[in-house]
Amino acid sequence: MGILLWLVTFIGMEGVAWLTHKYIMHGFMWHWHQSHHVHHHDPVEKNDLFSVVFGISSTLTIIAGAEIPELWPLFYIGLGIATYGIFYFIFHDIIVHRRIKIKYKATSRYMKRIMKAHYVHHEVHTKEGAQAFGFLYAPKKFQ
Repeated sequence: MGILLWLVTFIGMEGVAWLTHKYIMHGFMWHWHQSHHVHHHDPVEKNDLFSVVFGISSTLTIIAGAEIPELWPLFYIGLGIATYGIFYFIFHDIIVHRRIKIKYKATSRYMKRIMKAHYVHHEVHTKEGAQAFGFLYAPKKFQ
């Protein structure tokens, strides 16, 4: 049951991320996210605070699930959130934005599609008008 909770949470986090990105980051929290839509050479940006918020949420969920027996499902839910965060960091920060310099060339159709979708998202530097709000999934129209 724990592995199923972890997997469902990991997969469901794409929906949470999409909703958060579209309605919160490009909504009332644009003042944090805007730093991610402008060119700069700083190693950190205000947008990184979203990672801190999700990291704290994941950590507290894992701790509550590990320490309070009745809340054991929270442990696996927290692990699902953390796993999504790791995948997000690798894809978004390392592969797409090259915040850690590595040599990588997308060869699979999946990677090409999600990278293209993310680049299309960044063609817009304003709060409104962006598309492709997912991180690990992109509709086929971005092929």
